[in-house]
Amino acid sequence: MKIPQFDPASPLSPLSPAELDGLDRLLQKLPSDHAMTLDGADGFLTAWLAGPPALLKEGATAEWLPWVWGGDADGDDEEPATFPFASNRQRKDTVVQLLRHLRHIAAQLETPQAWEPIFSIAEKGPDEWADARDWCAGFLQAVDLHPQAWAAAWADPALMELAVPLLGLGGGVEGAPAVPAPAEDDLETVDELSRAVPDAVLALRAFFRR
Repeated sequence: MKIPQFDPASPLSPLSPAELDGLDRLLQKLPSDHAMTLDGADGFLTAWLAGPPALLKEGATAEWLPWVWGGDADGDDEEPATFPFASNRQRKDTVVQLLRHLRHIAAQLETPQAWEPIFSIAEKGPDEWADARDWCAGFLQAVDLHPQAWAAAWADPALMELAVPLLGLGGGVEGAPAVPAPAEDDLETVDELSRAVPDAVLALRAFFRR
């Protein structure tokens, strides 16, 4: 299946909770070592909408969307052309859902207070903490595909200060100063940093649309 170009004027059809849950289960079960989680995919898609507009407008969607499922296979006896999907139908359905979700994120970002990034929830006993580590890793994976296009953001001191939670939780990115990650089991710090990530993303989006 040829991946269509993302159309920001396409009809708005947000994925239902059941569809998001199904997409989450599918991504987790794909036989690919590099497939993203649902929250990682949400962060990855958000980066294309928050970063330099030319990247999404001028780049081919087919060149970057397959990163969500770990990339496409060349096709041989052991890995058919549909790998990691079980069939062309499953691949097509996944592409359609991801493009619908991308369109929904784009609409939400036009009214930032309506934007709801998909973060994991870490649980320890009766307590729960927001955990945006996979989301941030997905976001920065998109950034890493075009590091030079993002370089101006990391050179801005005020913006860099806001981006510290994003970079620390996501593992850093080429061209940006190194930021230490919180301890794996320090869920309180992870929660605190996670709650600061949306402000960082909105600041990046505003920076690239000045």
